[in-house]
Amino acid sequence: MMNIVDLAMIWAFIIAFAVFVYVVMDGFDLGVGLLFPLFPQKADRDTVMNSVAPVWDGNETWLVLGGGGLMAAFPLAYAVLMPAIYTPIIAMLIGLIFRGVAFEFRWRVHGERNFWDMAFAGGSWLAALAQGIALGAILQGVHVEGRQYAGGWWDWLTPFSILTGLALAVGYALLGATWLVLKTEDELRDKAYRLSWVLLFAMLGAIGAVSIATPFLHMQYAARWFTWPNIVLTAPVPIAVGCVAALLLRSLINRQDMPPFFLSLALFALSYAGLGISMYPYIVPQSITIWQAASPENSQLFMLVGVAILIPLILAYTGWAYWVFRGKVKAGMGYH
Repeated sequence: MMNIVDLAMIWAFIIAFAVFVYVVMDGFDLGVGLLFPLFPQKADRDTVMNSVAPVWDGNETWLVLGGGGLMAAFPLAYAVLMPAIYTPIIAMLIGLIFRGVAFEFRWRVHGERNFWDMAFAGGSWLAALAQGIALGAILQGVHVEGRQYAGGWWDWLTPFSILTGLALAVGYALLGATWLVLKTEDELRDKAYRLSWVLLFAMLGAIGAVSIATPFLHMQYAARWFTWPNIVLTAPVPIAVGCVAALLLRSLINRQDMPPFFLSLALFALSYAGLGISMYPYIVPQSITIWQAASPENSQLFMLVGVAILIPLILAYTGWAYWVFRGKVKAGMGYH
């Protein structure tokens, strides 16, 4: 069985899936937080926060699954990558803590509500930027010697990692704006439409900037993108991005509610696919492959049984939560 089934690849797919689900599901509620300062009216802010209140705290489940799966299934990659990105990871966790506390305290401490509004927005910005910077730091490669991280404390901070941090924040903001189009009404929805227009073009610019910069990081990236037969996989990606962007623009022109959000998710999926093509077969870019980092097959098989039960359960209760809280968020209703 071990010769037939590549457990390392299965676990790589599971972790990639968990991270992607986290990005798209927590991405829109982080995006709502990024846009929070643009809604100065208290009633609008209440509605904006209520749009994500029923689902926001379940989204971090996927972050835990992705991080825990990486540690268990690819311990060498975990041991190398974590020291390289300790600072942005800690910053992300601090941002998520501020967001979580703000959700609870904002409704109960009326005299200090402005402070918790700032904590919600500031935590969202900190978490989004930190995630993007960590991604850029991994993508640009880390210094590995003797199966361990050999770089410096500040190696993660480069112009490229700052670019990816800003690009991810822009993408999250687009998800947040299209989520508000889906969940709100009247003037708030109209403002979300206007923001979606601006953020769509900003995201396309960010995708273009990161795509142009990435091949210059390492010759291996350029080879994977532009040599045969890899170009068969990479060439359709920018074409698909253009088609999805055109559909998204059309849906905004027609003032549709649901398509903009799901088309924004499609842009993330295409960007994620491009990232996967760029990194494969490495889990630590240019240094450690998926198979070199994998834990023993018996360990991976044992954990796979649990994950085979756990992931369907998570998907089921997550889907149920979104179904129960479907529809528009009315002013004055929701989380208090």
